[in-house]
Amino acid sequence: MTDMRPSQRMRDLGVVQQGAAILTEPARVFDLPAEQDEAERVVDELFAAMDRIGQVHPFAKGMGLAAPQIGISRAAAVVQPPGDAPSIVLLNPRITGSCKESDEHYEGCLSFFDVRGLVPRPLTITVETTTQSGETVTTAYERGLARLIHHEIDHLGGLLYTARMNA
Repeated sequence: MTDMRPSQRMRDLGVVQQGAAILTEPARVFDLPAEQDEAERVVDELFAAMDRIGQVHPFAKGMGLAAPQIGISRAAAVVQPPGDAPSIVLLNPRITGSCKESDEHYEGCLSFFDVRGLVPRPLTITVETTTQSGETVTTAYERGLARLIHHEIDHLGGLLYTARMNA
């Protein structure tokens, strides 16, 4: 019996893999609250996929998943911070500010799980999201959580972390 490559395991769990066009295209934003039911459906699918993935591979440092990674070209992502912190739902997120100070850490991606790369990111970011009821919310994130959220927002813009790596 041969061991299955991690990227194949992710594919089998429903994660779209590198090379698929949907991963390099900007996701379509929701018109909220008009598309509230659609946003809720997509978020439910993201949580279901994260549950499947979490059964196979634990993520002690947290994890995130963007809708394009499960084949849905909509501007939604879910981030599970490390520990017992509640999940963060990102609808129509956009980074509105960041500090100049940055650091580099290795990142991975469920869409090409066999690869890791050193990625510079700001230590803090400010993110604007939309609630399902259509309200705008602004939140600041720091360090590891800022990195996770930035990574998922990049997915929604069609950008993979490898594009941010220093040459």
